[in-house]
Amino acid sequence: MDNFFAAVRNRTKSVMGIDGFPIILLLNVFLGIAYSFVLPFSSMFGIDEVGMSNTEFGLFMMVSTLCGVGFSTYIGKLSDRVSDRKMILILCAIAGAIGYIGYAYSRDYYVLLVISSTFLGISSSTFSQIFAYGREVLVKSKLPANEIPLYMNILRVLFALSWTVGPAIAAYVLLYFGFKGMFLVAASCYIIVVGIVLISLKKTSKAEIAAQPKPPQASTPLRKVIFQPFIFVNLIAFTLISTANTISSLNMAQFVTKVLNGQEKDVGVVFSIPPIFEIPFMLGFGVLALRVKSDNLIRLGSLLAFAYFFATFFATDVWHIFLIQVLSAAYISITSGIAITYFQDFIPSMPGTAMTLYSNTGKIGSLLGFLLFGLLSDAFGYRNVYLWCTIFTFVAMIMLFALVRAKRFQFKSGSTMSA
Repeated sequence: MDNFFAAVRNRTKSVMGIDGFPIILLLNVFLGIAYSFVLPFSSMFGIDEVGMSNTEFGLFMMVSTLCGVGFSTYIGKLSDRVSDRKMILILCAIAGAIGYIGYAYSRDYYVLLVISSTFLGISSSTFSQIFAYGREVLVKSKLPANEIPLYMNILRVLFALSWTVGPAIAAYVLLYFGFKGMFLVAASCYIIVVGIVLISLKKTSKAEIAAQPKPPQASTPLRKVIFQPFIFVNLIAFTLISTANTISSLNMAQFVTKVLNGQEKDVGVVFSIPPIFEIPFMLGFGVLALRVKSDNLIRLGSLLAFAYFFATFFATDVWHIFLIQVLSAAYISITSGIAITYFQDFIPSMPGTAMTLYSNTGKIGSLLGFLLFGLLSDAFGYRNVYLWCTIFTFVAMIMLFALVRAKRFQFKSGSTMSA
């Protein structure tokens, strides 16, 4: 155990020695703060502040998500065609700042829908572009390939760390300055990201551009990438896991208070437990990835997700949920940490596209979760919602385990590689 923690400490320290990577870590902190300020309070803003009905809010989220998927897919593919993604990252962050300034001052449903569908749709690529940039920095540093998952997990840890404090700070900002103040803080985080990128990130030199081979993958039609059997099955599996996660997040408060007879403070405890464990889990699984193939870790993550929803379905007391949340932290640490490198390894020379495909599974899963939560809870009750989540993750797990003997297609001169 001492050797394990020593390995984590040593690898974490060595991050600071990789040229450009500490800047990427800092960018991720501010992006994480912006996300953690906005997402937990989005339904309160729409329903309580703007006055949307539940149906209007659902439609608002559906349209916004679909536009975000469209923009991020296009931007991800575009970023892999250009020699330097710095300008794309700047434009995405500027769009985020403009979008949240608009949120701060507008309360008109249709104006907000336009802002969300365009500016925030474009800014949704910021997350993908930061991780794609991080991947490029690590590859240029000549790190051994088996160490990249650990460093990408450290990058993901900084994003998760922002979530351990962001929502609590946002609650105080909301209390004293309202939604206007909250969105202006989020906009400020995006402006800081723009400033850091402009000042600190190096633009690829002409010599580096000339030395870079022009990968044929960048001109490959996106549909050809998506519908490669290995990639397509992974996309479906991760979308199912994301759908189950979204439904569970929406259902948990109702399940705790109305089925398990808990209190509102119990709901707060339930949601605060996973972030505490996610950080050590992400570091731990990152170190484990030095010795274990990411494919096997992803299958473990799907198994843990299945176990989490299965155990939640049978919970009969609030304290059961407290304990089970450790499983939640474990599977999220894999499916949102190791999974980043896992997807990037599908098409190594197209990190923007790979990261976008991964992030889009989360967006589409959230969209399906928003649509299915009300239908499932009304038709089957809050407890049985978790039975459906169990089914979704079981199907995902079977799909991922079925890939053990599958071939992993790589766009490298038309060749294939075994998974």
